Amino acid sequence: MAATRAISLSTALPGPRSQAILERLAASVARPLAITFPIAAAEGRGATITDVDGNVFLDFTGGVGCLNVGHAHPRVVAAAQEQLERFAHTDFTVVPYEVYAELAERLVELAPFTVSAKAAFFNSGAEAVENAVKLARAATGRPAVIAFEGAFHGRTALAVALTSKVHPYKAGLGPFAPEVYRVPFNDVAAIRSAFKTVVAPEDVAAIIFEPVQGEGGFIPATQEFVNGVRELCDEHGIVMVCDEVQTGFGRTGRFFAIEHFGVEPDLVVIAKSIAGGLPLSGVLGKTSVVDVAGEGSIGGTYVGNPVAQAAALAVLAVMDEEKLVDRARELGDVMRSRMEGWQSRFAQVAEVRGLGAMLAIRLTDPARATRVVEEAFNRGLLLLKAGVSLDCIRVLVPLVVSDAELDEALGVWEDALSAAL
Repeated sequence: MAATRAISLSTALPGPRSQAILERLAASVARPLAITFPIAAAEGRGATITDVDGNVFLDFTGGVGCLNVGHAHPRVVAAAQEQLERFAHTDFTVVPYEVYAELAERLVELAPFTVSAKAAFFNSGAEAVENAVKLARAATGRPAVIAFEGAFHGRTALAVALTSKVHPYKAGLGPFAPEVYRVPFNDVAAIRSAFKTVVAPEDVAAIIFEPVQGEGGFIPATQEFVNGVRELCDEHGIVMVCDEVQTGFGRTGRFFAIEHFGVEPDLVVIAKSIAGGLPLSGVLGKTSVVDVAGEGSIGGTYVGNPVAQAAALAVLAVMDEEKLVDRARELGDVMRSRMEGWQSRFAQVAEVRGLGAMLAIRLTDPARATRVVEEAFNRGLLLLKAGVSLDCIRVLVPLVVSDAELDEALGVWEDALSAAL
């Protein structure tokens, strides 16, 4: 007997109810908030999204990497509801609460530090990146930050200065924060050269990098590069900042992607899947770095929201009980095998990239990548592009996806490749 399909399309896309909502959004929401898919969500469960017209899609976007434990995981929902019934907000720095301590303790225990470490929580990945830089500057007394070509670190003032891609993130939005210097990714020699020609190492507070570049096209760092960054930071007293916003929480087959490299950073930036889709982020760091800044120098009204933190504790419990880090490796093996088959079959599939379940295919033509994503959407699969040229199609599927759902999604993706290529 044939397996039950997850995808179910009962209307043209977009359906009439989605179309009506899209028209209201166009009339009432600022145009720069661009929408990827012309549907309106009604419900999410696990690895599926149902729109307001009753169409069911397999979701390989995962809320752009926020849903490693899936949509509406019952344990996460229950934890958030329970906390919400008690209290939703006090401002942690006015009246603190135990859930903050519990989450800090759990994450510091999981973090790749062999020395005393602490945590601070914020709302978004960009906000955590900005505070990581502030902490590094306070600890070193230096102004400059080195980032890399292809990097994405957020869209707020300092974070967008660190972000490499011009369109759509930076064009027309400057001037940008000063003392940000960019060098090629995976090139230690370029950093050494920059110390001679661009910025003195004694002026550099931090080097910030993604162990797998996300928006840059799912490009893993090399072992040589990570080792070299650590050596340069040690040599010059620079804070090594590892941005795990998209790579963390099991996505690459390790809890933190930096664990693949056996190198200990000074600060780790986390967000996205930390709280199952609720707004929460954090900086985990060596006490010798994070405790230097003055009291009150970091914070914010909503940072470390107790409802999101309760959800985050439930996320950690789900990841442990359902062995989602191991599952990411299993999913990665299956997907990589299928993707390498596509690479052999289709000349336009130039490369398979990534670690664990954080995988992407790079196409020879960005227009083809767009066409593949469109064909997949029309068949009920939601895919996102990546890469400086938007020539990659990436996977951020919830790690709770079933084997049957995964097989169905990969089949649809292959059909979309056939249609587009």
